[in-house]
Amino acid sequence: MTVLVANDTPPAIRGILKRWFVEPKPNVFVGTVNRRTRDKVLEYVKRNAVGMSLLIITSEPNCQGFKIERWGEPDRQDTTLSGLWLVAEKWADPDNQPF
Repeated sequence: MTVLVANDTPPAIRGILKRWFVEPKPNVFVGTVNRRTRDKVLEYVKRNAVGMSLLIITSEPNCQGFKIERWGEPDRQDTTLSGLWLVAEKWADPDNQPF
């Protein structure tokens, strides 16, 4: 399964995403496509969507069962700690950031 959360989506890109994914809420796309199709669609979107940002959550065979990827200008930072994906909004001690 793949979940895409898009910001500032141009209408043409939104139309492309609707071909492969369901849009249950504006700019949130959910679908089950194979890896090759997903990668091709995301490659097209990244190449043609200037100023857009994406949060991409995909199924992966790891302990959590998913992988998080960000593209564009993210408002949060991802990090891994002991093999687990964590999302950081703000660090209390800026000198002690893991990334």
